[in-house]
Formats: sequence, structure tokens, C-alpha cells
Amino acid sequence: MGLGGAEETSSFMSGFIQKCGGYVILDGGFATELERHGADLNDPLWSAKCLIDSPHLVRRVHQDYLDAGANIISTASYQATIQGFEAKGFSKEEAEALLRKSVEIACEAREIYYDRCTKDSWDFMEGGRNLRRPILVAASVGSYGAYLADGSEYSGNYGDAVTLDTLKEFHRRRVQILANSGADLIAFETIPNKLEAKAYAELLEEEGIEIPAWFSFNSKDGTNVVSGDPIAECVSIADSCKQVVAVGINCTPPRYIHGLITSIRKLTSKPVLIYPNSGEMYDGQTKQWVKSSGDVSVDEDFVTYIGKWREAGASLFGGCCRTTPKTIRGISRALSVSDKN
Repeated sequence: MGLGGAEETSSFMSGFIQKCGGYVILDGGFATELERHGADLNDPLWSAKCLIDSPHLVRRVHQDYLDAGANIISTASYQATIQGFEAKGFSKEEAEALLRKSVEIACEAREIYYDRCTKDSWDFMEGGRNLRRPILVAASVGSYGAYLADGSEYSGNYGDAVTLDTLKEFHRRRVQILANSGADLIAFETIPNKLEAKAYAELLEEEGIEIPAWFSFNSKDGTNVVSGDPIAECVSIADSCKQVVAVGINCTPPRYIHGLITSIRKLTSKPVLIYPNSGEMYDGQTKQWVKSSGDVSVDEDFVTYIGKWREAGASLFGGCCRTTPKTIRGISRALSVSDKN
């Protein structure tokens, strides 16, 4: 759905939040669920590998999250890049078709979900939120570090050779394709440094991208993004970009979320989204998730903190790595309860 101007773009997310009843439920971890359904993701393409050999599993995971109550589902394109597909022997045209396919599969899942609702389109959700639940498809864009598949999306350290122009040219065609694929918005996720946020903002402006976007950063300490750049400087870039309709945090331990919401709310009037991971940390060398040290009491069951995060000012809630449809169902339930109190 294209938007006609800055005013429509700025009201896009606030209008959607209102339609959903005052809060929006996002989906959760994708790769974990694909593996649970039998996918082998030991590949540089990670979850994007399934666009090639298991599209039915991608659709199944989308449907699982819709069944759990999600209002926004993100495509399996986080690690899907033209350069990554070309490295696997695909032509540029085939790579572009796979990017479009990621959106087509998510849109199909939404249509299947709606078709499965009762004949008069009544969709009985826990708490009876809406009759026919509003659902958007977000085209996921992972960072340059996700393409490198070396864990640098969790450090933001790309080296001195990677410049603003490097990042813009890397992402340009991918963003053009996804912006015209039928998705409702673009989700720029797990942004690890200020440089990449700036590249995305300039790219949206240069390419005249009309569909809205969100910027979501990952933080290592509740004050800075993983590169060490202050979260305030990163949020400022998102706040000044007219195509950005929501700003937030993903793939971050839950124990940092409350403070980050408070910080972001002071820096922007745009809706705040949060979708933390399970609290574990990713080791880029071993490619394994490891338990965090320190106070992890919030991490152990972050669903119980959803009400407090809403009170702190967040409006969109979901999960990232290692979270499941069960997590999203719990979030839906927790928000429904907080609505009644």
C-alpha cells in the first residue's frame, strides 16, 4: 500500500495502532521455528535458505504466528540479499525473484488465515479484541553484518573499509525490490550502528520510497547500540527520517528494555516498538546462543513485564531470536489483561 505524502506516512502507524485496539502484536523468532519444523539452516543464507528449498515451512511459521495473535508478520528476508544469493550461484534476476517471493509467501499466509476465519469473517481472539484482526506484512531488512554471517550484526564492527556509500550501495537494490513487492512496510531490523541507520535514512530519501518503515536497533547495555554508538544518536536519525513511522529495539536482552523505552520516548514522538530476544547472547565464533551473565531475572519470563513496558510507552510488542508462537500468545494474553485493568 503506497502512501501519498508525509502526512499520511506520519499517521500510518498511529492509525494502525488505534485500529488494533491501542497496541500491536508482532511475531517472534523465525529461524528457531523453521528448525523446529525440520529445516536445516546451517548455511550463510540462514532462514532465507528456506525461500529456496522449503517455502511451505516459511508459510507455516507465518501461520503459526498469526494463530498466536500477531498483527504484523515479518518476511523471511532478513538474511536474503542479492549478493548472498549470487554467492550461491543464482543470477541477479533469480535473487530479486526470491526477495519478492518472501513477501508473496507472507501475503499468502495472511490470506489463508483470513480464509480460515469463520464465513462471516469473525475472528474470535482471546479477549475479543477485534472481529477481523488487522494484519500487516513487514518486509524484513537485516543489516550488512547479517549478510556477512560472521556475527558482526551483534558487534556493529564492519571495519574502516565499510563506508556510508558502501552500505547504501549494498542495500539499494534490495530496498527498491522490497518497497515494490506488495509489503505494507519495511522493517529495518537489528541495526547495529549509527552508520547503517544513516545509510538507510539516506536511501529511503534518495530512492523516494513511499511505503513506511521502522528502524529497530540492538543494544548491548541499555545505553548504546552494540557498536558502542549512543542510542540517542541512532534514534535521532530515525526521528528525522519522514518515512520512519516507528522506532525501537530488537534482539536485545529483556532486562534492558524498560530503560530503553524510557530513553527512546524522550527522543521521539514516534511509536516505540520492542521485540527482545530470549536473553541469551549470540557467539559469532561458535554460532551458538549462550546464557547471559548478571541479573537475568527479567530475561527468564519477559512476558510478565509486557504491561510495565506498555506503561513505559511502548506500543508494539513481539519477540526476536529464540522466542516462539507460545511467547507471542503470552504477549497477546498479557496485553489483553492489562487492557482490562
